[in-house]
Amino acid sequence: MTQQVHPVILVVDDDVSVQKLVRLQLKDEGFQAVSASTGEEAIERAFDVRPDLVILDIMLPDISGFEVLTRLRERGPIPAIMLTAKTRDSDKVRGLELGADDYLAKPFNPEELTARVRAVLRRARQQEGTSSDASVVIGDLAIDLVRRTVHRADELITLTRTEWGLLEVLVRNRGKVLMNPEILGKVWGPEYVNDLQYLRVWVSRLRRKLEPDRQGDSIIQTFPGMGYMFHDTAVTT
Repeated sequence: MTQQVHPVILVVDDDVSVQKLVRLQLKDEGFQAVSASTGEEAIERAFDVRPDLVILDIMLPDISGFEVLTRLRERGPIPAIMLTAKTRDSDKVRGLELGADDYLAKPFNPEELTARVRAVLRRARQQEGTSSDASVVIGDLAIDLVRRTVHRADELITLTRTEWGLLEVLVRNRGKVLMNPEILGKVWGPEYVNDLQYLRVWVSRLRRKLEPDRQGDSIIQTFPGMGYMFHDTAVTT
């Protein structure tokens, strides 16, 4: 009989009661849960157990959750949910810009947290398993949908898992205006179709990576009140 593999979730929070609550909820839902109380401990634990996802508080006693996320992402892609008492939009935007896949403020509903964990893991699996025979070239930008790489001239552009998911949806529908809810549903899942701020942050982030010296119109065109479209002059090979 094949043994079932349960995703490993790393919970990072200096509040022991929150750690316990989240661990119990995750275990009840079939996940393995490990925890850390400081940023440095979280980085060590992530190296040791290689979690499938990290739930990360911003306010930690040594280094910030933002710093932890940055250092974890330097080692490779790892899905992340920011779990924090901070509710300011600036904190939410910063977390998303650093590559967090989702954001949940305290106090939270444990069932909502596990639903978001499942949604983020589902998106990660879908993005890993997607393939295509096409490559797309526009100007000096080359997007390989098979190897999941993007080059500008001879320079490799490093994208996070979520950035790639967004780019792939836009490229596969190039020349077509995708409505905001449709993009959100395809990239983040149906429970996110009204989170327009997510979309704005990620589109802005993706544009900066693809077109750092842009002058004039972007290859990702905005249609106010409607959605976005990837430029239809791209060449498929």
